[in-house]
Amino acid sequence: MSTFTKTTTGGWSPQGCMPAHLQAMLTEEGLTAEDYALAFLQLVRLLKTQRRTGWLDHDITECESIADHMYRMGIISMVADTATRTLDTDRCVKIALVHDIAEALVGDITPFDKHVGKEEKHERELMTIEYLCELIQPYNAAYSRELLELWLDYEEIRTDEARLVKDIDKFEMIQQAYEYEVQYGGTIDLDQFFNARASIKTVEIGRLCDRVLQRREKFWQSVKKQA
Repeated sequence: MSTFTKTTTGGWSPQGCMPAHLQAMLTEEGLTAEDYALAFLQLVRLLKTQRRTGWLDHDITECESIADHMYRMGIISMVADTATRTLDTDRCVKIALVHDIAEALVGDITPFDKHVGKEEKHERELMTIEYLCELIQPYNAAYSRELLELWLDYEEIRTDEARLVKDIDKFEMIQQAYEYEVQYGGTIDLDQFFNARASIKTVEIGRLCDRVLQRREKFWQSVKKQA
């Protein structure tokens, strides 16, 4: 979750989650278009400092950030072998790099969060995307519109590119879970994360994921032999 103070449920707003220095900056007189761009980029920076909640919940304190997750998703979007069908790889990378951008202010809310349900999570993220689009609009109106469309593509799975990135999101998490199990020498079991394999639809990502699962099985067999 975000470390910044939030308003209470029902009165939540992205502005209320912003660091105080940015709130103050945006009330200054004579702001230029560049000032709005700087504020936007400072908010994006928060993705680099927030750890992913799912790992923290499993006591992996030195875990990846939200930005780490999205960066590798962008790389996977370029690496994935989609030669058998026509996809816009650039679009995939863009979707991967912004799909969780709202978490800069919303925080990384997992499906197991007892305080924020799925619908409220979506509403908060939509409010934040709209706010981010409004913030960057004075500097780059075209990107403001594109950001919203990219985010909606992902949320609503409106395109084949979005479907691929949805699967990459799950695969990257599964890959990371396996890597943590190996890193910790089999002292932690992150089995629940691997259930996401059932939701992967695309052949390309499914094959990558299945290979991870095969390697994981071999890893746990070796751990049991050593015990």
